[in-house]
Amino acid sequence: MAASLSIAPVVCIGEILIDLIAPPDDSLTTAQTFAIREGGAPMNAAVALARLGIPVTFCGVVGNDPFGVRLRVLLKAEGVDCSDLRVSDELPTSHAFAWRDERGDGQFQLFRLADRLLNGDDVAGAGIGEAAAILVGSVALAASPSREAIHEAVQQAVDANVPIVFDVNARPTIWNDRAALRLACEPLLQAAKLLKLSLDDARCLWNAESPVEAMQYAGMNDPWLVVITDGSGGVFVKHSGIETIREYPVISVEAVDPTGAGDAFTAALVSRLLRSNWTPPSEEDIRFAVAAGALATTRQGAVTALPSLAELDRCSADQGKSLIGCSGRYTGRAIR
Repeated sequence: MAASLSIAPVVCIGEILIDLIAPPDDSLTTAQTFAIREGGAPMNAAVALARLGIPVTFCGVVGNDPFGVRLRVLLKAEGVDCSDLRVSDELPTSHAFAWRDERGDGQFQLFRLADRLLNGDDVAGAGIGEAAAILVGSVALAASPSREAIHEAVQQAVDANVPIVFDVNARPTIWNDRAALRLACEPLLQAAKLLKLSLDDARCLWNAESPVEAMQYAGMNDPWLVVITDGSGGVFVKHSGIETIREYPVISVEAVDPTGAGDAFTAALVSRLLRSNWTPPSEEDIRFAVAAGALATTRQGAVTALPSLAELDRCSADQGKSLIGCSGRYTGRAIR
């Protein structure tokens, strides 16, 4: 495990669950077996941050069952403080089926159970006011009381001037319509310092069909930094006050499972921003995050493939050599 940075912890808040992952060439209509893996975007990000030497705590709810025990054991083994992970007798641990579509993109069918029981008391005791940042996603916004708990956590962070990282995970199967998704996300979109989403997320939120259009919508509340990922299509970055959007290439790998790639990317970028005291990300920072997302696809299951700091340093350095442009650097292309 990497040496921890001497800062307050990042507080990751939201869903924690078990992923049941179909084999790479199967879907739910054909799969005969499923791999059991720990999951949930904020949980994945917490583990990824811990592996990169960032102190982190997790706030969420699991059931009083074997899967709940499994998740707690994992977090402790990874060095994540799970004293704010509540165990509930009311509902079993949440779970999700995951598979790849024809394009190779990850698809999910969620069964939200204990994780949606997150409430105001849970976030009130999570030390948000003293955190280095909070990291939240959109899945927890799809039901009560977890939706209200996330909104309360964001307000606590705003009041304490704690940076908010909003990693959108717009799963269409858990929302009635786009309007409901936008309404639930609005307080987070308004408050986020770092807004990270995929182009698919932007389609779900705003019906945006291009990175430029998605960036226009994402910038409506003028977040400090917006990052849009588009699978093999690249990464798009825009900093507040700068009109130019920069496009960066991705790293070509032999992908096995895309589950958790976005979480690995986000955690890696956050780790660099924390270490630089929130200096605008350099091209090296973006390459580092791109390498994390790529490595996370090379093994099945999000947590299994989340890279260590040593793996990332080695991969980003090696890939930097193969991605050298005319300027002699890993360089983003200005698209606007």
